[in-house]
Amino acid sequence: MFPVERPRRLRQTTALRDLVQERWVSMGQLVYPLFVRAGSDQKIPIRSMPGIYQWSVDRALEHLAVVQAMGVRAVLLFGIPSRKDPMGSEAYDPDGIIQVALRRFKQHFPGVVWIADLCLCEYTDHGHCGILRGSTVDNDASLEALARVAVAQASAGADLVAPSDMMDGRVAAIRRALDEQGFESTPIMSYAVKYASAFYGPFREAAENTPEFGDRKTYQMNPANRREALREVDLDVAEGADIVIVKPAMPYLDVLSEVKARINVPVAAYQVSGEYSMIMAAAQHGWVNERAVVEESLLGMRRAGADIIITYFAPRYGQWLQQKKA
Repeated sequence: MFPVERPRRLRQTTALRDLVQERWVSMGQLVYPLFVRAGSDQKIPIRSMPGIYQWSVDRALEHLAVVQAMGVRAVLLFGIPSRKDPMGSEAYDPDGIIQVALRRFKQHFPGVVWIADLCLCEYTDHGHCGILRGSTVDNDASLEALARVAVAQASAGADLVAPSDMMDGRVAAIRRALDEQGFESTPIMSYAVKYASAFYGPFREAAENTPEFGDRKTYQMNPANRREALREVDLDVAEGADIVIVKPAMPYLDVLSEVKARINVPVAAYQVSGEYSMIMAAAQHGWVNERAVVEESLLGMRRAGADIIITYFAPRYGQWLQQKKA
C-alpha cells in the first residue's frame, strides 16, 4: 500500500491533529473526590496524596468555590465521622458528616452534581464495609444498613448515591428503599466492578478506613478475574444501577473496554489514590511531566470506553484547560 497509504499526512500540524482526534476529555466528564470531616477550621494534608486534604465543611466551602471556578461540575463526597461504632451508624444519622455537608454544599453550589459515596467502612470501628457476624461481614444484614444510608443521603440532597461496598444485592435493596421513600428519581452510581486492589493504599490514610483485621478480599473482586466483572455489571444493571464504575482505572482498561461494549448505561472509571500518588511522586522528582502524563492517562480511560472519570486531578485539569484557552 505504501506510498499510497501515509498515516503521517494527518499528523503534520497541531490543528490537523486536533481535527482528526478521536477522543477528548472535557470537564463535564470529570468527577472530583472530596474528603470531608467533622469539626471546623480543618484542612488536614494527606501525606501520601500531595495536594489532597481532609476538609471541615466550612473550609471545604472555600475550596469548592475555587475548584468550581476551575470548571469542576461534579463532586464525590467521602466522610470522616466524629465517632465510629460497630454498625457505622453515623453513616445514616441525619446529622452525620455527609448529610451535614450535602445540605450546606447544595445551598452554596446548586449547579454542582453532588454524589455521595455509600459505604460503612469509614464509619465502623472495625473498618469493614458491612455489618460483622463474628469476624465475617454479613452480606444480608448489611443491606438494611446500606439502604438506610441511601435514604439519609438522598434526604440530605444527594443527586446520586454511589454504593461502594460490594455486597451482593445491595443495588436492589437501595433502589427499593429509595423508591419507597419517594426518591425514585435519585440515580444509583454503582461501584459494580471494584477490585481488591493494592492501588488503594493512600485512600486508607485519606478516609481513615483501614480494616482493624483481615482484608476485603471476601467482597471485593479478585484482580485476576475479567469474566466475573461482566457478571457483576449484569447483576447491578438488572437490579437498577443507572451508572456503573470500574475501579481502579489504568490497571483494568481491558475490563473497562469490555464493560462499555456490553451495556447501555454510562460507564465511569475511577483513577484511584495509588494512581494519583504515583504520578505525583514521579512528577515531583522530575521523572515525568505531570500535565502530559495526566492528560495521557485520562485519554487512555476515555479511549477504553469511560463516559465519566473520577479523578483527584479534576481541578488541575480544569486549570490547565483554562491556561490553554488563555
